[in-house]
Amino acid sequence: MIYNEEFETLPREALKALQVKRLQQILQRVYHSVGFYKKSLDAAKISPDDIRSLDDLKKLPFITRQDLRNNYPFGLFAVPMSNIVRLHASSGTSGRSSVFSYTRRDLDTWTELTARSLVAAGLTKNDIVHNAFSYGLLPGGLGLHYGAEKIGASVIPMSDGNTKRQITLLQDFGPTVLCSTPSYALHLAEEGMAMGVDMKSLQLRVGIFGAELWSEKTRDAIENAFGIKALNIFGLSEMLWPGLAGECLEGRHGMHIFEDHFL
Repeated sequence: MIYNEEFETLPREALKALQVKRLQQILQRVYHSVGFYKKSLDAAKISPDDIRSLDDLKKLPFITRQDLRNNYPFGLFAVPMSNIVRLHASSGTSGRSSVFSYTRRDLDTWTELTARSLVAAGLTKNDIVHNAFSYGLLPGGLGLHYGAEKIGASVIPMSDGNTKRQITLLQDFGPTVLCSTPSYALHLAEEGMAMGVDMKSLQLRVGIFGAELWSEKTRDAIENAFGIKALNIFGLSEMLWPGLAGECLEGRHGMHIFEDHFL
């Protein structure tokens, strides 16, 4: 269940070389394009040229959530706004929102990495994906949507909420994949049972869940409620969500991280 064989099966030494090359490229770009990063590296007495191996990562200063907030809204952008094709933002419930920008190339990368996660979870072009992740400023819904379309699957862009309508469409449209937060999946199951719907009779075969912490007890509850395999997908809005890592059907209880893009 591999989407990009060239990069997902790279020999370890070739992968390390690629990681170092891409890390050096990123450091050069942000040092010369973003004042915050130049100031941070200069304060640590580090030049991008000092990073020659993965062992040198320990020399780099940390970036905190407060740093993101202090540079709201566009202070960390490495390209002009004319190159930005999409903006997302955190909810801001614990403080000022963090803003995330994407170039066209960023979106292409994000879409491919999400496609990798979905293929690892067993999805194919023959699947119908009921996407109940939120669409909007939070990136999860759109990220999952474009990743599923990339592999040729059919997508039902439900977003969250309107639960009774969702249950009706789960029956009428016959999706084979459910994507949502774990808590919303359980809510769907509870509402469905209250409506007299046998949730195990749906055509669903696998569920992909994320955006919040969940336990093995929750996984068991979802699998028992729907009669499906429940898999975890992981990401960070500050990096990519979804598309950073995910579980596969072959070996659950551990996620595959796409190491050609993330260290």
